[in-house]
Amino acid sequence: MLDSYFMANFARRKTVTSDIAGVRVGSDAPIVVQSMTNTDTADVAATVAQVAALFVAGSELVRVTVNTEEAAAAVAPIVEQLDKQGVAVPIVGDFHYNGHILLKKYPECARALAKYRINPGNVSVGRKDDSNFRTMVEVAVENRKPVRIGVNWGSLDQVLLTRLMDENSRLAEPKDAREVTLEAMVASALNSAKLAEKYGLRPDQIILSAKVSGVQDLIDVYRSLAARCEYPLHLGLTEAGMGAKGIVASSAAIAVLLEEGIGDTIRVSLTPAPGGDRAEEVRVAQQILQSMGIRSFTPQVTACPGCGRTTSTFFQEMAEQIQSYLRQQMPVWRQRHPGVEEMKVAVMGCVVNGPGESKHANLGISLPGTFEEPKAPVYVDGRLFTTLRGDHIVAEFLKILDHYVDSHYATKAREELVTP
Repeated sequence: MLDSYFMANFARRKTVTSDIAGVRVGSDAPIVVQSMTNTDTADVAATVAQVAALFVAGSELVRVTVNTEEAAAAVAPIVEQLDKQGVAVPIVGDFHYNGHILLKKYPECARALAKYRINPGNVSVGRKDDSNFRTMVEVAVENRKPVRIGVNWGSLDQVLLTRLMDENSRLAEPKDAREVTLEAMVASALNSAKLAEKYGLRPDQIILSAKVSGVQDLIDVYRSLAARCEYPLHLGLTEAGMGAKGIVASSAAIAVLLEEGIGDTIRVSLTPAPGGDRAEEVRVAQQILQSMGIRSFTPQVTACPGCGRTTSTFFQEMAEQIQSYLRQQMPVWRQRHPGVEEMKVAVMGCVVNGPGESKHANLGISLPGTFEEPKAPVYVDGRLFTTLRGDHIVAEFLKILDHYVDSHYATKAREELVTP
């Protein structure tokens, strides 16, 4: 239970609302899942293919690197090809160092992007003024584009950090370096947002982020940022890592903040294995939101971990096949069967918890464990529906699943028939 301090300071989603090419961010809008390509943006075909794959996986915003003239020139063709393919996902441009040059030199890039991401620590490196930042903001104003001001502790404004460190050293009781660094991140984000408003952006066109790679650091910096502004906030560990480390660290940090009402968009910045699936970061982000009961994206499969009663690996293989089948079907079901993402499926390995878990799911199957009778009862909405036997249990269960989806979740065609 949150204490009164958190209840007072972190009321649910206390933000203004931004619009990113039709995707609402902030206030009472659903928390948005976003991702980023790792292709060379200048390679139009490869980037289009990866954006499409991320979109199919469920990414609602996709960011691309815009770091060279070739990448900037490729943005408009990328967006055009995505439109032709029916991939309706806003494309965000990620700018560092030379964004002010690229956005001015390639106006078609500036127009095609749905949002710009600006890192204030990299936008005016070596300069004593903010003219580069101002140029980018003025291009955003001209094209009516929102901007994410994304602070990163790996590229923090060193002038600001040095000043705060110097001021801290003169205090009677100086803070530690970590605390000053986190304060510098918050100050950089807020100061940059004020400058962006000064140069013409409305508050509802500004999104802030302050990314770090440590779980507790992320929680602390976003608590401070959320308490001091109304802008929508983008959450995510930077350089979260590979595999279990990246998944667990991202889940731990993001879940705490979401539970406190902080955050309006999220990204899980996983390092994929060589040749790995970039869309894994999308599925992990969705699972965080779905596990917390915030949003639903795909039917959930409950499966037991296995024990001495489940000497066969068949139930594990079946659970994986069913989960894969659900993911494959979701792009179609999402369009044809609204509400199917709420469905729950249980695949259990023995009689101990199998029937009980199956009854709590929309669809459940309890496979025979060691020394149990070789039969698999199937439950539909809590009632025994049938009992499967033999070598075709998976195929037969998937048929039951398909029938359940068709009969319990309205199709668009059916809705059109009954609409007056």
